[in-house]
Amino acid sequence: MSPGDEPGYGDGSRRDDGGYGGTGQTRTRLPDRPGDVYGGARRGRSSSRSLVTVVGVVVLLIAAIAFANRGGDDSSSSSGTGGASNGASKTSPTAPSGQRPVDTNTGGIPTGFAHSEQGAQSAAANYAVALGSTSMFQKAGRHSLVDTLYTSDAAGRLQGPLDDAYSTSFLNKLGLDASGNAPQGSTFVSRTVPVGSKVEQYSATDAKVSVWYLGLIGMSAQNSTDPVTSTWKTWTFELQWSGGDWKIVTDSQKDGPAPVPGDDKAATSDEISKVIEEYGGFTYAR
Repeated sequence: MSPGDEPGYGDGSRRDDGGYGGTGQTRTRLPDRPGDVYGGARRGRSSSRSLVTVVGVVVLLIAAIAFANRGGDDSSSSSGTGGASNGASKTSPTAPSGQRPVDTNTGGIPTGFAHSEQGAQSAAANYAVALGSTSMFQKAGRHSLVDTLYTSDAAGRLQGPLDDAYSTSFLNKLGLDASGNAPQGSTFVSRTVPVGSKVEQYSATDAKVSVWYLGLIGMSAQNSTDPVTSTWKTWTFELQWSGGDWKIVTDSQKDGPAPVPGDDKAATSDEISKVIEEYGGFTYAR
């Protein structure tokens, strides 16, 4: 879960190279295009139930992550000295500063963020992208992400519960095989698109940063019963300065805030698959 270019996946299946941090369902106006099962007709009751089941499992997954993180050292969450400049209630513009967030990476994941409030925000946004990507649905990629982005203690607590959460039955509900691969001719989409970030607390050793994001998840295929849908969530990271970089100690998510859905027509499966392959992600900076 890399923001720009992630390594390819198993032969014979296409995977999204971006990220996602949650699933959900928004109101959409589907196109009147004959012959397109993916977007030409509204989903029936059975499809809706299937999507609700998947959403429920993802909610349980997030709960499992929170449970695994619980019981760790809570000093990072309490040692912060307030929000931006000790004023969590103060607002600040989410605008580019002109400073490059990082010039290094580990396994394609941006690392080596600045030891500053801006660096903590950049880290949180990019970590949300990485942890929301399709890499999390494959064991090797998931282990690499967790080991890279979390503190060693947090990673040790997370790996087991995450492996249990990303079970074969959970992957099957998403249309993936036991290894997390999409069927031949299908594209599994999972992306997190940060919209803004905010410093909740900050000190030289700890930071708490919230990232508001748009999430995309679903299977793009002609016969997909769970096409790609969007959701809005806020992902909060408690970070610790460790080993010359910001590392995640614990994280949590909540729904929204979500804007009113527009009246855009939903794309066909071919259009979604093509745009996912052609448009990569970004490295996010404050």
